[in-house]
Amino acid sequence: MKTEIDANIQAVLDSAQFIGGPYVAELEKRLAAFAGRGYCVTCANGTDALQAAFMAAGVGNGDVVFCPDMTFVASVEPAKMLGAVPVFCDILPDTYCLSPESLERQIQAVLAEGTRTPKAVVAVDILGNPCDYDAIAPLCERYGLILIEDAAQGFGASYQGRRACSFGQIAATSFFPAKPLGCYGDGGAVFVDDSGMEALVRSLCVHGQGPGGKYDNVRVGINSRLDAIQAAVLLPKLKALEDYELDARQAVAERYRAAFAGKLVTPAVTAGGVSAWAQYALLAENGERRDRILGYLRERGIPSMVYYPKPQHALPVFQGLPRYGETYQNAMDYCARTFSLPMHPYLGEAEQKEVIAAVLEAL
Repeated sequence: MKTEIDANIQAVLDSAQFIGGPYVAELEKRLAAFAGRGYCVTCANGTDALQAAFMAAGVGNGDVVFCPDMTFVASVEPAKMLGAVPVFCDILPDTYCLSPESLERQIQAVLAEGTRTPKAVVAVDILGNPCDYDAIAPLCERYGLILIEDAAQGFGASYQGRRACSFGQIAATSFFPAKPLGCYGDGGAVFVDDSGMEALVRSLCVHGQGPGGKYDNVRVGINSRLDAIQAAVLLPKLKALEDYELDARQAVAERYRAAFAGKLVTPAVTAGGVSAWAQYALLAENGERRDRILGYLRERGIPSMVYYPKPQHALPVFQGLPRYGETYQNAMDYCARTFSLPMHPYLGEAEQKEVIAAVLEAL
């Protein structure tokens, strides 16, 4: 895609319109259509997208935001900054997504305590795998909670025929370079169906401006816009993602599954879902075996990564938060044993065989 991307970048430089402009407008239109959503508002990064989502949802002091215990800190960090209390839930042992059973236990525990207000659920499409929204969405409806989809890793995934970023009242994604749809720096987007919510998110991302323009500030907002150059990069990459990259990711994941089935715990895809395979995470027998495999891969010059070494409840920033009796057994087990291998749509079969052979030798 180099020729097209370079031409787009040069066009932005020639225009000197670095903020907003036709590339940003076209990207928002295409992203909304791809996700099957009414509106898309781009912003500076995935964390800002989540912060705008929390602000638009009215999350604030005394509210509780429920979130899976195994995710990146950004999934709930902005909620804490707004004064809300994160309450973590365990994950499912096979898909690693938010456990609906743990979520309901935590909701009921917060309600029984009676000192805080359950406000929202952040459902994270972790590692590119969509959540079980047929179970999570009814829970949100039953308890009057706002469902926010964190599709930072899940863009391109689908569940029951619907694409990621189409679930919940509001969804957020990231265009960090390592994501399934990555730009040449930072970028993010918010997805909604309601025109009033779109106007609110747009206002929040530009200093809370009102209908009168940039000096008509009607609310406290943030400064978060996607650079025109990043939009110019993302447009051809979005087409490639839809045309062939998602299929290529499935092929890479299947080769890994076939090689490691019965030797390591391979990731399961949510029933009715298609993963975007942002990462390919395996579980070793135990942490010691995992670390030996990683050491062997380093010696061979093969990249690897641990997503994520600590569950959220164990991070220093979240010490002292209420746990309501939850043990987070699945999240802790995952974090102690997980490691990820190279995963992208341009991983050739011969190159992947080298990676597989090294892991099997390590075992």
